Amino acid sequence: MDSQRVSVREPMHKHTTFRIGGPVDVFLQPADAGELQKIMEICHQEQVPWSIMGNGSNLLVSDEGFRGVVIQIYRNMAQIATEGCRITAQAGASLISLSKRAMEASLSGLAFASGIPGTLGGAVAMNAGAYGGEMKDVLEEVRVLDRFGQLLTLRADQLEMDYRTSVIKEKGHIVLEAVLKLQPGDRDAIRETMQDLAQKRAGKQPLEYPSAGSTFKRPKGHFAGKLIMDAGLRGYRVGDAQVSEKHCGFVVNCGHATAADVAAVMRHVQEEVWDRFQVRLEPEVRFLGDFTGVY
Repeated sequence: MDSQRVSVREPMHKHTTFRIGGPVDVFLQPADAGELQKIMEICHQEQVPWSIMGNGSNLLVSDEGFRGVVIQIYRNMAQIATEGCRITAQAGASLISLSKRAMEASLSGLAFASGIPGTLGGAVAMNAGAYGGEMKDVLEEVRVLDRFGQLLTLRADQLEMDYRTSVIKEKGHIVLEAVLKLQPGDRDAIRETMQDLAQKRAGKQPLEYPSAGSTFKRPKGHFAGKLIMDAGLRGYRVGDAQVSEKHCGFVVNCGHATAADVAAVMRHVQEEVWDRFQVRLEPEVRFLGDFTGVY
């Protein structure tokens, strides 16, 4: 593997949208599925802990980092191809790039994803969605590696995709590539929809601060942001981690927040919302590293 794609004691704050995280023992950026399979084989043989990430848009890494290997599937595995109404893309392709490619090809159905900052792999695994659309609406099939390095091709109807979950997430499969089936549309109308959604996001979301997007999943019958606001927690702060004053569903990094700061805010929010409304908020953010005694 090219030494330029191997880093030792790599600071994870450089690779997360929160701009938070201590060092990982080994940080790898495979060029293709073959390299990924070899990495997994070595990790299994040597019993080394490992974790997969995309561009770090929903990841909180502990201040002590991660004792093991982090494998990033991002720009090295981000090819996109369009044929008719189908787009085939590698897992590291960003949803923003995908939605732009669909618009340029006059294909509708993916505009909802035009402002989601994650990659295709994570989006498929968690059935990402926004503004009334979800990945399950456009996904046709996906190629994955299971946690033992075996290659599988799964149809969308085999994935049991639901709100922020799927078979891929539950079984720990690693997305390599997905095929999206879209519909013919008018390019100008699609562009206008994407611009409208971008304006809505800019008006409602705290895009001026580093964050991991929506911090908590939407509880059934409720909205996390409203529950947090109604609990009087707008602007609640620990260190430089804060419940956004613009949108209470986001915890943001106001400057030099630590993972411990973010975890403390999240824990307090969960406790207060439970005490006030008997609703349990589940994190949408994924934790990596040791949070014992912190969260």
